[in-house]
Amino acid sequence: MSAATQAQRSRYNRDAVLSATPVRLLTMLYDRLLLDLNRAEAAQLRQDWQIASDNLLHAQAIVSELSTSLNVEAWDGGEGLFSLYTYASTAMMSANTSRNSERTRECIALLEPLRQTWHEAAGMLPAAPAPAARVGGILGIG
Repeated sequence: MSAATQAQRSRYNRDAVLSATPVRLLTMLYDRLLLDLNRAEAAQLRQDWQIASDNLLHAQAIVSELSTSLNVEAWDGGEGLFSLYTYASTAMMSANTSRNSERTRECIALLEPLRQTWHEAAGMLPAAPAPAARVGGILGIG
């Protein structure tokens, strides 16, 4: 891919994030989280430890963003979701340090249903634009 094509793609992705609604940003984060975890697992299975580590570290950054932006008092399930994020983050660290693809698979199994649920919920909500500067960096844009 040429440098011009990469720059154009990067600009398009950045614009998509900056114009996304809060709900769309959430689904984008979950999509990228699961992409990172699946890439990490594939890299672990072929023993490409650097690629696995890079993807697990990025997935941890996304979970950290999800955790810090979560208002646990806003709804009854907030504390449970925060606990799940904490557990998943710890499991990702373990998967990385012990090079354990089973721990990575466990994270995928825990978080994929949430990704699907957020996508379903997003489809039921009206669109409302919001700024998204910080999330762009976590999605690898900007």
